[in-house]
Amino acid sequence: MNSSDRTPADLLRSALSADPARPLVTFYDDATGERVELSVATFANWVAKTANLLQGDLAAEPGDRLALLLPAHWQTAVWLLACSSVGVVADVQGDPAAADLVVTGPDTLERARACRGERVALALRPLGGRFPQPPEGFADYAVEAPSQGDRFAPFAPVDPDGPALAVDGGELTGAQLVARAREDAATLGLAPGSRLLSGRTYDTWDGLSAGLFAPLAAHGSVVLCRHLGQLDADGLAKRVESERVTDTAV
Repeated sequence: MNSSDRTPADLLRSALSADPARPLVTFYDDATGERVELSVATFANWVAKTANLLQGDLAAEPGDRLALLLPAHWQTAVWLLACSSVGVVADVQGDPAAADLVVTGPDTLERARACRGERVALALRPLGGRFPQPPEGFADYAVEAPSQGDRFAPFAPVDPDGPALAVDGGELTGAQLVARAREDAATLGLAPGSRLLSGRTYDTWDGLSAGLFAPLAAHGSVVLCRHLGQLDADGLAKRVESERVTDTAV
């Protein structure tokens, strides 16, 4: 771990410098059979594209609030790190009417329409596929993100002591988030190379930490499982073995 890292984006940069080829997020959706594995380099590339979309096309600025209405998913993890890269507050399951912009999945489109700012929708289809019919009033993430630049530089430095994440009715600065992620990594027994399987949702700190931030802080990786309850005990045991899981949070 790099003690100078004070934002989630810093943690990602350190992971990229240390070992860009290692897996970072392996995503399963046990309702559809989808599996996606992203190395640190591939994940960082998606983060850069999304941060460029956020800062450029969507004109988001540090301190803006983004209502993040997405489930536990690899693309949600990308958005969390993109927000950190720009300095935007990721308000997890926050009120779209009180947000500057909103990012939503297909199941929360109507709720997201309350946002008066920019609206982005994700189909959450396998391989990051587009909506068959783009929802009216929303930019389709799968259309807008791929053409964005592969490198990102913020227009203004991100303040580690500025708000970064709103969840569970509270807010964390970037520095507080990193500190909590490191504490959680120690509690979970994570170390460099650890592989944590998480079946927790992304609407609480515990879910976000186990499903992204703690493994990232430990220079480990996460096997992020959506709809894990649809997998029986034998299936779970096989996954633990095949994915070389060292720790679990279910």
